[in-house]
Amino acid sequence: MSSKQLSVAFAILELMSQKPSAETADPRVRRTHLLLGQALEKLLGEREFDKISVQDITEAATLNRATFYAHYPDKYSLLECMVASRFSALLEARGVKFDGGCQSALRSMALGVCDYLAAAPGRKSKQVTQMEPHMEAPVISVVTQMILAGMEKHPPANGVTASMLAAAVSWAMFGAAKDWVRHEHRCPSEEMADQIMSLLGPLLTAAYDGVAV
Repeated sequence: MSSKQLSVAFAILELMSQKPSAETADPRVRRTHLLLGQALEKLLGEREFDKISVQDITEAATLNRATFYAHYPDKYSLLECMVASRFSALLEARGVKFDGGCQSALRSMALGVCDYLAAAPGRKSKQVTQMEPHMEAPVISVVTQMILAGMEKHPPANGVTASMLAAAVSWAMFGAAKDWVRHEHRCPSEEMADQIMSLLGPLLTAAYDGVAV
C-alpha cells in the first residue's frame, strides 16, 4: 500500500472512530478539512473532476497550496476523504448503526449506499468513470468499519472471522449497488436494498452457523 493510500485509509478510519485524535479534534484542522471539502464539492458541480486542479480547490477554499498539502497529498485523497465524510454523515443522519445482530441495519446501510451513489456529483456525466475508483474504497471502508464494530458484540461462528465476513458483506453490498446505479431504468432504491439483502441473507446465515441474525 502506498503512502497516499495509507493516509487516506487512516483518515477514513478516523472518521469512524468514537474518539478523534488531537489533530482532528483541533477546530482549525476540522475547519480546513471542511473548507477544502466544500470547495471540491462546489467545483464538481461546475466542471469535470479531471479539469479541477489543486490550485482551483485552494482558491475556492480561500486557502493556500501549502495548507492543502499539509493535509492531503493530492486532490484524489481529498475526494476520497470527502466521500467517506459525506457517506458517514448520510448514515448518521438516518440513525444507521449495526449492532451485529440485526439485518434491518444492514438493509439500511445497503439503502444508504444506493442513495449515495445515485446522488453522487457527476452521476449523469462522464466524470463518473473518473471518480468511481475514488468513491469505491471510502464507501466500502465505512461500511466495513461499521460492520466490524457491530460484530464485536455478535461475532460470527463456523470458523468465519469478523474481518472476512465484514469484507464479503461490504464488497457485495457496494458491488450490487454499483451495478444498479449504472442502469438508467433501474428499480427504486428501496427495492434494490431488498434485493441486496436477499443475496446477503444466505451468507450471513452460513457465517452464523445456520442461526438467523
